[in-house]
Amino acid sequence: MQKVFELDHPLVQHHLTHLRNKETSPHIFRAQIRRLAVLLATEATRDLPLRTKTIETPLTEMEGSVLDLRIGLVPILRAGLGMTDAILDLLPTAEVWHLGFYRDEETLQPVEYYRKFSSNPPDLVFVLDPMLATGGSAAAGIRMVKDWGAKEIRMLSIIAAPEGVAHVRAAHPDVNLYICKIDEGLNDSAYILPGLGDAGDRIFNTVPPERSERGSASAEQ
Repeated sequence: MQKVFELDHPLVQHHLTHLRNKETSPHIFRAQIRRLAVLLATEATRDLPLRTKTIETPLTEMEGSVLDLRIGLVPILRAGLGMTDAILDLLPTAEVWHLGFYRDEETLQPVEYYRKFSSNPPDLVFVLDPMLATGGSAAAGIRMVKDWGAKEIRMLSIIAAPEGVAHVRAAHPDVNLYICKIDEGLNDSAYILPGLGDAGDRIFNTVPPERSERGSASAEQ
């Protein structure tokens, strides 16, 4: 699909298996999210512009290359925070801004509860959310980043449902989507199957006992 990049890599498959497993502990789950976020970011940054910079090595002077744009990370709260530090390891000068949504369980629509942007948007913004289910929060978040004035936007998600991908593509056909795995689809409650559970709950170890007993299905958008 044009502008949708699904990673085809043995490491992605390996780490996803451990991420999905309901027996995976919270600290291992967080580590797997970080590893997959690094793989996503590596793919999503392969075409970034560079400029020449003269440096001195211990032996001689040389012409090196450095990134030639301002980059912003916009994690969608709260699960997007699980991807942020890993990507900052690759892009330590990136700015971090935030958007917060929760899903209305009656309408399944995203409801904004937090937004923190500057008056001067970066050149390129990576919108981060581990789960792309219905696509409601992602599409709304991308719209807000566009209204902010970012020149280019890319969306990074660990897993997605085809319905969510289609929603975001219809709303924002100019935005590239980078996804580790596009799953089978949504169930009747708009949860991703086979999914990995609620990413936010598993990252922050806030899974209610009754939900953990029911097994996997994503409540993230």
